[in-house]
Amino acid sequence: MSYPTADEWVPEDHEFALCLTHDVDRPYKTYQSLFYALTRRDPSHLLDLAPHRTPYWTFDDLLDFEREAGVRSAFYMLDEQSLFGDRPMSEWLTMEGWQLFAGRYDLEDDRIRRLIRTLRRGGWEVGLHGSYEAVNDRDRLRAEKDRLESVLGEPVVGGRQHYLRLERPETWEHYRAIGLQYDTTLGSPTKYGFTDGYHPFRPFDDEFVVFPLTVMEAALPDPAEDFDRAWAECESLLDEADDNDAVMTALWHPRYFSDDHPGFGRLYRRLVEAALSRGAWVGPPGDLYADRLGTR
Repeated sequence: MSYPTADEWVPEDHEFALCLTHDVDRPYKTYQSLFYALTRRDPSHLLDLAPHRTPYWTFDDLLDFEREAGVRSAFYMLDEQSLFGDRPMSEWLTMEGWQLFAGRYDLEDDRIRRLIRTLRRGGWEVGLHGSYEAVNDRDRLRAEKDRLESVLGEPVVGGRQHYLRLERPETWEHYRAIGLQYDTTLGSPTKYGFTDGYHPFRPFDDEFVVFPLTVMEAALPDPAEDFDRAWAECESLLDEADDNDAVMTALWHPRYFSDDHPGFGRLYRRLVEAALSRGAWVGPPGDLYADRLGTR
């Protein structure tokens, strides 16, 4: 197999590449209703506890936008432990316990199954979002991958770790050992930029590839407070990607398309549209991996 060099990662006839990714952490608003009611002093958030209200289920609008724009993205699905079913009682009343293990979803729930089928039938990538404790647990990571693949009905190509938890190179060794071909965990939840280079790299000099994360939405200036400033930072990243024939990877959580996070959906749409107008290749990492290494 021939491997692309740094300057061969961007497909021909394109100026740079933008990989679009979404970590599916919490598609349902649960404990966040109480949290925002208290921290934002807005009791209307408690209304979202009603079963018929699902403000974080933003997939329909998100897929409609990407479909109309002619692009696809990767959705990384999470299979994690339950706070009350799997974790010790000592964690039930802790903020960390609720943040890490409450509000989970089940990959085998009918609505999640239908979402996964819709994604694959429509050409989106479905990947693995390794759970918080799987960062250094190969057996747990393998079990999560197997369960996702049983729902998906086909092999998973790559993914990203929950909370961007990464132990180098051990996590990548686990990914490679269980049959994953790429990881895109390497990055920061609070900073953005091409800190880890302009191109994917091969940490073991074989077919396993790391796509550095360039920007996560929460690290950007809040577009609800100053949209122009948030957009200026995104535009600067696009300029840098364009100038360096780079592969830029962006992470937008689906809940950031909800009214709880105003401005982030608009910012994402503008980012995608601007990349396309500049002649960028835009799509999920799995498709770029396959295009460059000829594996699909």
